[in-house]
Amino acid sequence: MRGLNLDHVAAFTEVVRLGSFSAAASHLNLTQPAISQQIGQLEKRLGVRLLERVGRRAMPTAAGSELLDHAARVDGAVASLLEGLARFTSGEVGRVRLGTGATAAIFRLPPMLRSLRRKLPELEITIATGNTSDVLKAVQDNALDIGLVTLPAGGRGLEVTPVLDDEFVAVTARDGVALPQRVTPAVMATRPVIMFEPGGQTRVIADQWFFNGGVELKPKMALGSVEAIKRLVEAGLGCGILPAVAVREAGDRTNLVVRPLSPRLYRKLAIVIRRDKVLHLGLRETIRALKGLADKAA
Repeated sequence: MRGLNLDHVAAFTEVVRLGSFSAAASHLNLTQPAISQQIGQLEKRLGVRLLERVGRRAMPTAAGSELLDHAARVDGAVASLLEGLARFTSGEVGRVRLGTGATAAIFRLPPMLRSLRRKLPELEITIATGNTSDVLKAVQDNALDIGLVTLPAGGRGLEVTPVLDDEFVAVTARDGVALPQRVTPAVMATRPVIMFEPGGQTRVIADQWFFNGGVELKPKMALGSVEAIKRLVEAGLGCGILPAVAVREAGDRTNLVVRPLSPRLYRKLAIVIRRDKVLHLGLRETIRALKGLADKAA
């Protein structure tokens, strides 16, 4: 295939199919000298004579017939290749690498990803979880295409788009530590509290809530998993502060008592992406789906 011009092969097949150079030229919107030149260049490239005249009709030589047999398969392979590449160009096939926190990955993303998969069934989506700082660095390094992180967030060359407010609530076991209807920082400070471990934005936001309430909290335990905190709270080992989305299922409400915080506490989730990122269809639809999380949270 090296150095072989497929347009020249196409011209050859048209000459054979129509029986003349002039008819092939008309069909391909070329001049007859242009067709003759293409056939001449093809014969020179292959080192064989491909056509001969039988009366007034152009007919393939034995070598031409051999080329004709292969040309049909080459044409089919090229058509298949172009069709496959067109799917990549449209974004329907490809990959989106999304980074987010574990809580969002568990409780926010599954319905969104299910809808996205129905819309673009051949789009490959990979999910990586980590703290905001980890995701931001991976997006900056182009190891991830897009992130859904907790604000504040930023970085050189990054575009940050807030998408939704994620409310926190106080939780305790039904037969565990009692909580009043109005849960303030001062109230929580008198209870054994299980918190997120230090190092992430979620813990920073919760610590700031206590600080603003004039309380310096010393948690009984600190863990990195929202599910682990829920299980320990259910076991009556303390109360916790969790994203409301993590305790909205009926099964959670059976075992846990959920109370609003006073003052209300929120974390803001945002989309982060490199400003120079090329937005193919799959990535554009992923961004659209992430922005739609606000509607589903309402």
